[in-house]
Amino acid sequence: MVKVSILVQGIVQGVGFRPTVYRIAKEMGLGGSVRNLGNSVEIVLEGSKEEIKQFIKNLKQNKPPISKITKLEIKWQKNKEENEFGDFVILESSAEFSGSSVIPPDVAICDKCLKEVMNKGNSRYNYPFTACTDCGPRFTVINSIPYDRERTSMDEFPLCDECMIEYKDPLDRRYHAEATCCSECGPTVFLYKDGVMEEKYPIIEAVKLINEGNILAVKGIGGTHLVTKTTDEEPVDTLRKRLGRLNQPFACMSPDIKTIKTFAEVRSYEEEVLTSRRRPIVVLNKNEDYYLTPSVSPLLHNLGVMMPYSGLHHLLFKYSDEPAYTMTSANKPGEPMMVDNKEIIGRLDDVADYYLLHDRKIVNRCDDSVIRFRAGDLAFIRRSRGYVPEPYDFSGIADDINILALGPELDVTFALLKDKKCYVSQHIGNTTKYETYKYLQKAIDYMMRITRTENIDVIACDLHPMFFTTKLAYELSEKFECDVFGVQHHHAHAGALYVDHGIDELICIAADGVGYGDDGTAWGGEILHSTRHKYKRTGCLMPHMMAGGDLTTKYPIRMVVSMLYNQLNPEELKNLMKNEYVHYFRHGEKEVDLVLKQLERGFNITETTSTGRVLDAISALLGICGERTYEGECAMKLESVAYYGQNTVDIPVKIRNYMGMDVVDTSSILISVLENKETGKSINDIACSAQSAVASGLAQLGIKAARKTGVNIIGGSGGVFYNEAISKTIRDSVLENGFQFIQHKNSCAGDGSVSLGQAAIAAMHYKLN
Repeated sequence: MVKVSILVQGIVQGVGFRPTVYRIAKEMGLGGSVRNLGNSVEIVLEGSKEEIKQFIKNLKQNKPPISKITKLEIKWQKNKEENEFGDFVILESSAEFSGSSVIPPDVAICDKCLKEVMNKGNSRYNYPFTACTDCGPRFTVINSIPYDRERTSMDEFPLCDECMIEYKDPLDRRYHAEATCCSECGPTVFLYKDGVMEEKYPIIEAVKLINEGNILAVKGIGGTHLVTKTTDEEPVDTLRKRLGRLNQPFACMSPDIKTIKTFAEVRSYEEEVLTSRRRPIVVLNKNEDYYLTPSVSPLLHNLGVMMPYSGLHHLLFKYSDEPAYTMTSANKPGEPMMVDNKEIIGRLDDVADYYLLHDRKIVNRCDDSVIRFRAGDLAFIRRSRGYVPEPYDFSGIADDINILALGPELDVTFALLKDKKCYVSQHIGNTTKYETYKYLQKAIDYMMRITRTENIDVIACDLHPMFFTTKLAYELSEKFECDVFGVQHHHAHAGALYVDHGIDELICIAADGVGYGDDGTAWGGEILHSTRHKYKRTGCLMPHMMAGGDLTTKYPIRMVVSMLYNQLNPEELKNLMKNEYVHYFRHGEKEVDLVLKQLERGFNITETTSTGRVLDAISALLGICGERTYEGECAMKLESVAYYGQNTVDIPVKIRNYMGMDVVDTSSILISVLENKETGKSINDIACSAQSAVASGLAQLGIKAARKTGVNIIGGSGGVFYNEAISKTIRDSVLENGFQFIQHKNSCAGDGSVSLGQAAIAAMHYKLN
């Protein structure tokens, strides 16, 4: 007879782990105990060595569905007294802390709970907050650890007698399910319009209001959505006007896969993710029978779709025949999603017609995650609800060091490295907005508290001196008396690929809109030989002037003029702009003259190698998009036009030497686009061929760098790699030339994982120094 102590780390609290341990131990007749220990689960057992080994095997095979074991620490000892325990018991949680906290993410309502919600004979019939240890909110309700009810926002809802019986029964799936409740003791949902509306069935009434064409603000698990029907143009168009988002695609929610397939293409791997317990938004291609109103996703070939993930969502569709509802985040442009009832009502009074709210506090707002597949390869556009705050394993990257990485400026997340686990935050957003900047600081404080991080050794940030996150880095460095470590933007992209693939060297093709280069210019089409914490720039897209600086990002016709300035004589260029593109200039012909003078005199000019700006220029030159009203609009619309075309137009790719470095001559690509357009060739085919040319040029540079350095792995990162055609063209070219190609698989290709890469680069630097 021996005694053993097992410390289990991972996602093991709030997921039904203790009752699973209890059931296995009881079935095997083992004595001992189990308890939450700060951030881990401690199991003490008495039995023979063979029995205990079998127990561990059974636990690994039968652990709860949303749990994750990352580490088992087993301490064997001789048992001085046989039958010391007698029975197996579940002890009260201890606040004693060991190791790093792993807080479980929110997950979708499970089938058992949903069955209860839909069963007229069940006490939880039509109750939208039904949950158990296998499902429901976690991250969005936790105030502190250990994860017990009194440390969540559910502490305001004492359990009724019936729920308490379930809560205290180790054999019940609601044993210590901290979010469990029923209509007698749990949160209440209500309709609001100039006061709380006296509605016996507020969800049924909400559905009627939506189907009548009203816009509803619906408070959910981790935030609030603006909801309209999608089969009528008028409510969607009204929502756009009220929000000021005239063109940006809205995500939508549909009740089931069968319905989604009536308007979108769903491949097997997309269906698997759509129906998973994480329930992200998945970007799907519209099918030939697409019938939702065009304004849901205007002038794009795809749209973001998710399935219901809460009881409330399922009930909305239970009483509706609509195939989908818009489910766009309820926030002012660039600001955080609203979670507080007073704020929702007060700040959305000019947007929403009615409000479907509830009285449970959202501790942590958490936007929906967004995923897109490129030729079968998954990439996060946003890694948030359902995934955060699951950490990344840095055991092969970092020593015992605490690093806070603050990300870039737009699409910000931050990352906290502690005990070789890197916790990347939920989506934060645009930190140039004051409310978002405050949210960032609040979220950092929370993450440090929940992981019991008291000190920071290094703060990593972007090189851009004017970013608010850079300024915050220096403020926090004074508070923690620690170093600030700057990481070049595209090197951070490479760092995220390190983490995803367990490597420390690659040729990184970094293609995006902008990243501050180490020479002070705007990079965005880079070939980097990245080796651990160092990198060398080996190639790029041809540098171009940007007439008016950031104005070119909003009005890409300015980028067209800049790129063609040295290709056409001034008079020819002026006539082209005034005769065919003057409508793209806000101030007409006068602005054409002004832009040409800026380029001539070098006034208010910045330099860029951005792939995003090149794609924008192609989009404008082809008459596809002349003004960016949301991030990535011009390039996204170019991709959608190209989707219906063929790569049949001859657009040569020229590699030149520029200041000792290989560059893709993107001006020659633009000239070729113009020439083919003037000959009357299909705009769809030109768009497809032009995208392919840009991709081919980047691939050639990457392959050339790999051959020169002897590196076998070429990786793609940056927002351009969300473009399926470009991503596939580069991948196929790399593979055809005998190299390995990698992309993001558990992180964002865009800026959402820059903080992760910053943390990795900083950790490698301090490990070696």
